[in-house]
Amino acid sequence: MTQRTEHGMGLAAALTAFGIWGFLPLYFHLIGPRVSVWEVLSHRILWATVLLATYTVLSGRLSRLRAVFGSPRVLWALAASALCIGVNWVVFIWAVTHGHVLESSMGYYITPLLNVVMGMVFLGERLRPLQWLAVGLAALGVAIMIGAYGTVPWVALTLATAFGFYGLIRKRVAVDSATGLLTETLILLPLAFALLAWVYGHHELTFMHTAPSMDLLLVGAGVVTVVPLLLFATGARRLRLGTIGLLQYLTPTMQFLTAVFLFGEPFSRADGLTFAFIWSGLVLYSIDAVHFNSRRIPK
Repeated sequence: MTQRTEHGMGLAAALTAFGIWGFLPLYFHLIGPRVSVWEVLSHRILWATVLLATYTVLSGRLSRLRAVFGSPRVLWALAASALCIGVNWVVFIWAVTHGHVLESSMGYYITPLLNVVMGMVFLGERLRPLQWLAVGLAALGVAIMIGAYGTVPWVALTLATAFGFYGLIRKRVAVDSATGLLTETLILLPLAFALLAWVYGHHELTFMHTAPSMDLLLVGAGVVTVVPLLLFATGARRLRLGTIGLLQYLTPTMQFLTAVFLFGEPFSRADGLTFAFIWSGLVLYSIDAVHFNSRRIPK
């Protein structure tokens, strides 16, 4: 296989992954607020576990899973990352089904800049001048929203923080993405069953109690969780990190456009200023990343 073909396959896989993530608000919007957030989260965990376990068995990766469960240090780290991704999932589902997609897109725009700060705080990485300026602009954007509305954009900050810590933990754990996510969903599986029992006990269970189309959507929550992850892993192996870094903005951009033009969420002048500062920070961050990576490539 030629390098051009490898690059093309990687680009197609990455674009598809980010595209699916960008369409997630539309998917969970179909489920809507009539289904408990806790039931949706439970099905996302349950069916993702089933799909990942099937993939692990068919691809002959069971030895990797056994190795994870044989290492208490790795298992504890993945338990922490499971908590982070669980928080991220439930807040995102709530945001989509309660009209806060615009704020959730803000969270995913902020995430790369928050990752830079986390690298400085937890990994001892030094911020370059443009990175400082980028983070400062994003922080100013958030401050504008707080000043305009008198409330903290907790959806955006929670999504960014949870996903930021998730990435930080996974960066330090030597396990592939599929095995890691399977371990995380296995850790969360007892919680999923407990939540389903709680929802059933309150006579709010939707699965197998409404239309078959709704059952398919709930099962599909696992599919839209696993498929883009595997596609992303395929793309990441074949593309430069800088390319992946730029492509990641496709997801929040699609969510932003969905919120404003399809869901009709209000977009005020304060929102415009907030996003303008965040986008400006991301432009500077991207310029810095491209410049820094180009200097590291041998001439």
